Amino acid sequence: MANIQGKNVLITGGAGFIGSHLTDTLLAAGAEKVVIVDNFFLGKDRNIAEARANYPGRVIVYRDDARDLGTMKAVMKKEDVEVVFNLATIALNYSFFNPFTAYKVNVDIAETLMHLMEDGIFKTLIHSSSSEAYGTAEYSPMDEEHPMHPTTPYAAGKAAADLMIMSFYNVWRYDISIIRPFNNYGPRQNDLALAAIIPLTARRILHGEKPVLEGTGLQTRDFINVHDTARAFRLAYENESSRGHIVNLGSGIEISMKAVVEEICAYFDYRGEIEYRPGRPADVQRLCADAKLARKLLGFEPQVNFKDGLRETLDWYKVNQQE
Repeated sequence: MANIQGKNVLITGGAGFIGSHLTDTLLAAGAEKVVIVDNFFLGKDRNIAEARANYPGRVIVYRDDARDLGTMKAVMKKEDVEVVFNLATIALNYSFFNPFTAYKVNVDIAETLMHLMEDGIFKTLIHSSSSEAYGTAEYSPMDEEHPMHPTTPYAAGKAAADLMIMSFYNVWRYDISIIRPFNNYGPRQNDLALAAIIPLTARRILHGEKPVLEGTGLQTRDFINVHDTARAFRLAYENESSRGHIVNLGSGIEISMKAVVEEICAYFDYRGEIEYRPGRPADVQRLCADAKLARKLLGFEPQVNFKDGLRETLDWYKVNQQE
């Protein structure tokens, strides 16, 4: 069993939503230092301010693009990086106005990391996939054998990156695990452009606007709290039985978009109308994780139920509106 204690780790996208929580988790578990490579497209300095204050000198930030091979090689050599957690991406909604970049950013970062593994620059990769790679559920709950039918350029890029990385594992047995989270939520999630439903709905209500549902609102998602997700990524590194596997991460509970918006309205005591808009193109209609493999390989069980996690999240947004 591997141990994160004393390791120098690099997180691509480490100033973002999930990445910043993973930074906190790894430092608390004893990582020697966390090196963050983030172009700050959605990442924010304030997301990592607490980690920097609590662990002075152990959070190193490079405002760079993880796609760039020369930059990544130089950073890893300078900081003596052994473990990489690849979380950098562009939000799904980017697919609708810049589809080529939404696709390629995932593939390009994966290719860069494979070059660096081939050159022996770092040892272990824990790569973040997305449930969007599956598309709409053909059966539910969805296990790791579910076919991949990505419906957006973002999702296609995630699926392509997974296939690339697994092909390198199959041929060269690199030290690689792939975690496939379903729908993350929690404090620090972006609530501005390209925001997901929970932060966007909270922001609208706090600014005196109507909450919005796209389509029927009956689309379902499997929400997992970011604290659980960060812990699962650490467990994926420590449990080497995960190597060479794609592992779903979810709660196994389906919640409709309409139910989520209604929960947020109830929290804020909002009694006005919900605005319905046309559905998004290629929107996934149903997602629900079968996470038995995470239980078997990682010993992972979600610890935060949705109602408690949503309350903590909305408490945070009440006092942390982004500008």
